Formats: sequence, structure tokens, C-alpha cells
Amino acid sequence: MENLPKCPQCGSEYTYEDGNMYICPECAHEWAKDDSDGASEAGLVVKDANGNILQDGDTVTVIKDLKVKGSSDGIKVGTKIKGIRLVEGNDGHNIDCKVTGVGAIKLKQEFVKKA
Repeated sequence: MENLPKCPQCGSEYTYEDGNMYICPECAHEWAKDDSDGASEAGLVVKDANGNILQDGDTVTVIKDLKVKGSSDGIKVGTKIKGIRLVEGNDGHNIDCKVTGVGAIKLKQEFVKKA
């Protein structure tokens, strides 16, 4: 069996060939074999705690009480955050957002779910 590329959209390793296309059964993404590296479409892939792919402008919900440096309150579970922005974070903080009462912060993707 040949070595098929991972899905550029969700990173799944269960891709398969159909004619001159690759197809991902998990997210239904299709791309041409000549674009098999997926670099032009892949970009930054950030998934929430449930495995859903997040995009810029999405609304997310916090799934765990989070402490915030410099704040006595923090962020409570169930807080909705609108208009997130995805960034490349070396420390795992891939979400830039503004939280009411706290201000602009960066969050890790494993502490939010897509609303």
C-alpha cells in the first residue's frame, strides 16, 4: 500500500484516492493529487477540545475555569467569546481574543469549544 498524504484541513491520516483526487473521510475535504502537500490550503489548523476545526471570527465557549495573571476573577466556565483570531503560538496559545471584564488575552485551544 502506498503512503497517502494526511488531510491538509484536519490532519487526518485516513485519506484515500478517488481518480486524481485525495479525499478525507473525516472532514470531507477534497484536493488534487498535484497539490498533495496541501501547503497552499493548509495554513494554521486549530481544533477545539471536541476536535472541531476553528476559524477566525468563530464564537467559542470556555469549558474550564481559567486563572488570568493580574486578575482576581479569571474566566468562568461557560463564558462565550466572540470573534476569535487564530495565531501561530509557540507556547500553545493559538487563540487571540477579547474577554469582557478581562481584556485582550491569548487562550489555548484545549480550553474552548466551538459554540
